[in-house]
Amino acid sequence: MSWLDEINWNAEGLVPAIAQDHRSGRILMMAWMNREALALTADEGRAIYWSRSRGKLWRKGEESGHVQKLHELRLDCDADVVVLMVEQLGRIACHTGRESCFYRVYRDGDWHTVDPVLKDPTIIYGGSGHA
Repeated sequence: MSWLDEINWNAEGLVPAIAQDHRSGRILMMAWMNREALALTADEGRAIYWSRSRGKLWRKGEESGHVQKLHELRLDCDADVVVLMVEQLGRIACHTGRESCFYRVYRDGDWHTVDPVLKDPTIIYGGSGHA
């Protein structure tokens, strides 16, 4: 049995993947992986996700240069979520140009943006707008 067979893939053959900074512990983003993406991530030592909107593999940083270098791969107790402990090259994980996709905090009945844009996404992506 392969280590990939131990994953509890959802009905679409995907597993949620959380990217976390290996030094600070900050959650950078969440994306999806299929079997091929997870196998390639382990083999290549960098985050490779499955883009549901594009219907294809997405090597994080292929457009932006903001590659996620894999330091450790973890599986939760139910085997239905993976955590990638990564080094985020360029300090930007979010397609909005922020360090993390989790840049809004709920406070006083509303969402508040608490993290700055580190680089304008139109400069990063030339107008395409996605990581």
